[in-house]
Amino acid sequence: MNQLDNTGSERLDATACVSIVVPTYKEAGNLTPLVMGITEAMRPLGRPYEIILVDDNSRDGTEEVVAKLARLDHPVKLITRMDQRGLSSAVLRGFREAKGDVLVCMDADLSHPPQALPVLLESLRDRQTDFVIGSRYVRGGGTEEGWGLFRWLNSKVATLLARPFTSVADPMAGFFALPASVFRRATSLSPVGYKIGLELIVKCGCKNIREVPIRFANRKFGESKLSLREQFNYIKHLKRLADYKYGTFSEMFQFCLVGGTGTVVDLSIYLLLLVAFVPRPGAALALCRGLAIWVAMTWNFFLNRRLTFSHSRLSKALPQYGRFVLACSIGALVNWFIGVALPLKASFFEAHKMYAAALGILAGLVFNYAMSRYWVFRRLAHSVPHSTKPPED
Repeated sequence: MNQLDNTGSERLDATACVSIVVPTYKEAGNLTPLVMGITEAMRPLGRPYEIILVDDNSRDGTEEVVAKLARLDHPVKLITRMDQRGLSSAVLRGFREAKGDVLVCMDADLSHPPQALPVLLESLRDRQTDFVIGSRYVRGGGTEEGWGLFRWLNSKVATLLARPFTSVADPMAGFFALPASVFRRATSLSPVGYKIGLELIVKCGCKNIREVPIRFANRKFGESKLSLREQFNYIKHLKRLADYKYGTFSEMFQFCLVGGTGTVVDLSIYLLLLVAFVPRPGAALALCRGLAIWVAMTWNFFLNRRLTFSHSRLSKALPQYGRFVLACSIGALVNWFIGVALPLKASFFEAHKMYAAALGILAGLVFNYAMSRYWVFRRLAHSVPHSTKPPED
């Protein structure tokens, strides 16, 4: 049960019910040892708990295994999803149907040690802790031998990319616990991929996070679900989190990043055209320069439509493209005018023409961004931002 301390904050006592949610897909061979391990870990605690298996219609005998475990009096419940797929949305489904005051997530592949459950749960008894991670990367934690350089490097790079959102050592962990009251604080959950823990840390506003060491084991049965597609999903997920946490700053950064790639495309195409046509001074040179600018502008349009202003994909591309070309053309004039006018009007800029050029570039960039956001890729009434879409993987 929950109690209030003398400050009025909610505190979880040692009798609070625990809901352990396990997403599964073709994990029938792992379920019996997993449930047995959870039972052994929870029995000494003497507290109520439930095990919720959320299965994505594996059709591998999962239902029969769970029915057998239930007959042996294990508090296991199976939710079979027919309309959705994906680890993150499966965890959210389990959390939303859970009855416990404490929510735990762990994998079905036996990589997370059930014997660490008492330590995770004990850590949540401190009312200042709102999220506990079973961590591989704190003192006492680690991974089983045979992980391989690629998998280790992949984990480290993913952790580094998560730094703008949290400073914990193992934000990629899929073994974590949090009070149900903290989960209910979340708004606009929209995970994509398999890093649901990072999603909850950000969207639930978790500030006081503890990490307890675990020994991450290699999969015993079945096949890993980690794929190249999941790597791309992780990048997509980071973009969504950045948009949620940093808003306009995130959008502006993405716009500038796209612009940077456009500059590379512009100069590369220009060089290729110069080599291909070896133009003489005059119209041929102007044509090469114009073609390079047009290709770069088109590149920027499609990247911004796909990434920076991804909500705009609900609108027709051709009218957007026309507006983008017009906006960028005006932005180029703004850039040119400031770069030329300042040296003519102010003695300082006459002596420092590069400063004037830099201000012109900055003004053109701000103008292009504002026009892109509020006119070219404006959010229509029927469009739905990423942060409010139903969870999808």
